[in-house]
Amino acid sequence: MKGFILLALAVFAALQTVESACSPCRTMKWVNCDGAPCTCQITLDDSNRPAIDCEKLVSKCFLMKAEMYRRKMGQDVRINIGGKPHEDAIMDNDGIYNPDCENDGKFKAKQCNNTDECWCVNSAGVRRTDKGDKNMNCSKLVETFSVKNLLQTRYQVDGSLVKNVQYDPDGRYIVIDIEKEKGDRTTNLGNMAYYMEKDLKVSPLFNNQTKVQLNGGSQKLDLNKIVVYYVDEERPTITMQYLTGGIIAVIVVVVLVVVLGLLALVSAQFKVKMPKSPA
Repeated sequence: MKGFILLALAVFAALQTVESACSPCRTMKWVNCDGAPCTCQITLDDSNRPAIDCEKLVSKCFLMKAEMYRRKMGQDVRINIGGKPHEDAIMDNDGIYNPDCENDGKFKAKQCNNTDECWCVNSAGVRRTDKGDKNMNCSKLVETFSVKNLLQTRYQVDGSLVKNVQYDPDGRYIVIDIEKEKGDRTTNLGNMAYYMEKDLKVSPLFNNQTKVQLNGGSQKLDLNKIVVYYVDEERPTITMQYLTGGIIAVIVVVVLVVVLGLLALVSAQFKVKMPKSPA
């Protein structure tokens, strides 16, 4: 009997060793990884914990839903050239909401945030119509094909998608145009933009919490502002008249305060703090 107990303890210890061999999820700090083989799951609500691939960026829809759940549970969630790049470009002024996601992590075309008020979103989850009631018809998810943003290798976007780089030394910002082909459903620019915004506005979603930084020659540049514009395959039907003067003013101010950082193919759209030269 004693030998059986020792054997059972040895097996249990071996299982514990296998489970503890799971590495932390590289692309999402809130994910739990365990089991044999190792499986990583993200908690979206009390009963919904889909498995994710920690070598890829997690879908923005899953990230927003996980953040809303963590807020509900009282858990930590911290985590000119600069003008509007396209007449149909829209910004995410609504902030975070509790989205409805497809099983693969994509946003559903119609979002209601658990209310009777609904609206249509693009593939990045950004509202592209005026708000209506639950009878609102959002026939399809309109794909975002252009995002104006900082690009770095950590966001897993092919450098060939960088279409234009503009640098303003006086304004201290860089603007990068990132664009994919219309009809492309394999590249998700919305995921990349959301990870970038979290890096600069709150705290990184990556397990590695190292601050994003650029080098300009021999100087290290601290980044403190980012603006993201989304251009969809089809024109949005949202009307600007429903935006208050306050929101419009904020947009203008933000645009005037954007970016700097100079890299070859992958760079930025944000404001940076430059070290002062000695007198």
